[in-house]
Amino acid sequence: MGLPDHHLTEGERVVLSFHPHWKRLIMPFLALIVVVAAVGAAFFLLPGDYEYAGYAWIAVGVVAFVALVLWSIIPFLRWRTTSYTLTSHRFAISVGVLNKSEDDIPLAKVNSVSSDQKFIERLLGCGTLRVESASEKGEIDYRDIPKIQLVRQELFRLVEDASDGNIDGR
Repeated sequence: MGLPDHHLTEGERVVLSFHPHWKRLIMPFLALIVVVAAVGAAFFLLPGDYEYAGYAWIAVGVVAFVALVLWSIIPFLRWRTTSYTLTSHRFAISVGVLNKSEDDIPLAKVNSVSSDQKFIERLLGCGTLRVESASEKGEIDYRDIPKIQLVRQELFRLVEDASDGNIDGR
C-alpha cells in the first residue's frame, strides 16, 4: 500500500499511508447480502419440476453475478486500489483499478489544510480533508479519510516544516 521505496526521492520518508475509511464498504457489503439472499430465495422458490427451471437458474445466476460485480466487487476494488500516502516531501494520492491516476501535492505548495466532519463521521473517526495548494487545481477535497485529526495534524506539521525549510525536524 502507498508508495514503493523506489518511488521516493533521496531523503524522503513515508509518514502515513492509508486507504479511504472502511465506511465506503458498507453499501457494497449490504448489496452482497441482498444479492445472496435474493439468489437463495429465487433458487428456493423456483420449482424443480418447472420445464425451464435450468434456464431460470442460469438467468438468476447471471443476473446475480452481474449485480455482485457492479455493486460489490468493483466498489471494493476501488476502495482497495485507492491509497493516500503522506511523505516528508509530498501528499500522494493513487486511484484506479485498471487505469491508474496518481496525483502528488508537494508540501511546499500547500497553503492551508482543513477538515470537515459530519456527526456520523465524528463517531467513525473519519472526515473530509481539504487541501488548498498553489497549483492549478487549487482547493481539493479528499473524502472518507480515516483518523482525520491525526492526518490533518501530521500534514499541517509537515507543511510547516517544509515552509521553514526544515525537513524531518532538521
